[in-house]
Amino acid sequence: MDEHVMELLGKSRAVVREGKIVEVTEPKISYCPLFRKLYGMERITKDEVVKNLRYRMENFGLFTAKRKILDERTFATFGTSEIFFSCLKSGFLDAVVIAADCAGTVVTSNPKLVQGLGGRISGLIRTSPIPEVIERIEKEGGFVVSKNAEIDQIKGVLFAVDKGFKKIGVTLTTPEEAKACAEIEKNRDVKILKFAVHTTGVDWSLEDALLFDLITLCASKSLRDKLRGVLKAQAGEAIPIVAISDFGKLALLERAKDLDGILIISKPLPYLSENQPKPLV
Repeated sequence: MDEHVMELLGKSRAVVREGKIVEVTEPKISYCPLFRKLYGMERITKDEVVKNLRYRMENFGLFTAKRKILDERTFATFGTSEIFFSCLKSGFLDAVVIAADCAGTVVTSNPKLVQGLGGRISGLIRTSPIPEVIERIEKEGGFVVSKNAEIDQIKGVLFAVDKGFKKIGVTLTTPEEAKACAEIEKNRDVKILKFAVHTTGVDWSLEDALLFDLITLCASKSLRDKLRGVLKAQAGEAIPIVAISDFGKLALLERAKDLDGILIISKPLPYLSENQPKPLV
């Protein structure tokens, strides 16, 4: 029996078994600017979470053998997968390490695969292997690191290094993973873009936050407060992606090169509009 667990809008947790939604928890966040913009969602409720998840499953095949794995359409202008898409396309990165439903940790240099897999999921906790999806991922230039669909980003980074990639992007969720990546950089002569994702509710120290190159602030109150005065750059003002390092700043600029209608201003960072997620936690 395949089972998939993912945290999604409002930091609600959903469980999907055999293609059916069997559990959804109450959301902790009641308002998200991104989902208001995309779907007109004024308030995040459990019913809205179920509706949105069902939409993703029906239209993109999430958690099923019908999973659509390639895409190049923009979901969020400066989303994680969109930034990786641009960085791979330009050669700024050689490969990225992402988590994918039905496959676990995946290493790839194919920007369309990154957008197809990463652009439609949120905080994937665990997943089960679906052979048809894994086969299609591998045909499109993806390496599935563990055939049991384990999500282990450090194992994925080491896999990428062993394949000869030198400039690697990776999504991470803990400072411990960022420290492990720093050790790999030191010992293996590679450069790793460490991208912190799914940060709602985290309470990292400033020292821990500074281990990353890029961070999506999600609905994190702690990171909005602690990162004042230390940021190199920022994209977006409602749910900002912030650069901690020069490497992260350059990655944001790679994404900006792919876009029209860009406004570049100088402000104390983080620069936050009134239209923030509610509540910040």
